[in-house]
Amino acid sequence: MGFISYLVLFLIVLLGGGIGFYFNKPKPAHLSTLLSFSGAYLLGICVLHLMPEVFSSQVKGIGIWVLGGFLLQLVLEFLSKGVEHAHIHARAKAPLSFGFQILLGLFLHAFLEGLPLGLEHHHHHLGESDHASDFNMAFYLGILLHKLPAAFALVMVLLYSGFHKRMVMVCLVLFALASPLGGLLAESGLVKFFSRPGVVQIIFALVLGSFLHIATTILFEMDKSGHHEIPLKKLLAIFLGLALSIFIAL
Repeated sequence: MGFISYLVLFLIVLLGGGIGFYFNKPKPAHLSTLLSFSGAYLLGICVLHLMPEVFSSQVKGIGIWVLGGFLLQLVLEFLSKGVEHAHIHARAKAPLSFGFQILLGLFLHAFLEGLPLGLEHHHHHLGESDHASDFNMAFYLGILLHKLPAAFALVMVLLYSGFHKRMVMVCLVLFALASPLGGLLAESGLVKFFSRPGVVQIIFALVLGSFLHIATTILFEMDKSGHHEIPLKKLLAIFLGLALSIFIAL
């Protein structure tokens, strides 16, 4: 990944957080539509890109690592209160530990999904450089698409919980740095751990499990009524998200 790619990843979080500072309502209608699109796109890249990548590896029991990523995301959401998929659960006059807990969960999640961005030079088993490029682009777009609503939700949760704007901005910047830091750490080669056989595939398996959890949770929650009645706007957004993931896979 180049500097510009990491910079965009950083700025998209600031943009999402900036929208959170601007709006007074916790969930504008367009945010829900964006979530539908991003959830469908994440599901698409899981099936069309990440699954073939992970299950073509020679790592024994790789599926266990996928389940591990799914369960890990459950733990992280316990800390972050579901901010990854734009849940806004504020507490009146929340203690400082509440904000730290949310930030910790979000930071670890973002750091984990940033690791594969710096591991693209380890993808020798992909064979064709064009395929590797498509995979990297699909994965990168997936991260960008769900960073925006997550950053928005982070700001809203902290503001509605009574945190000072300066404190909220610090948390937002730390969240924005997490994925680029993960990518740069993996890319730097300073940690020889990433050069060990099978480690790259295991990281992708963990991220696949995490993405599956986020994508399915977002799509499951599109039906607020519980009567299998998804609004047409959200349904169209879902189709567009899936279509984009298919287009990139072609």
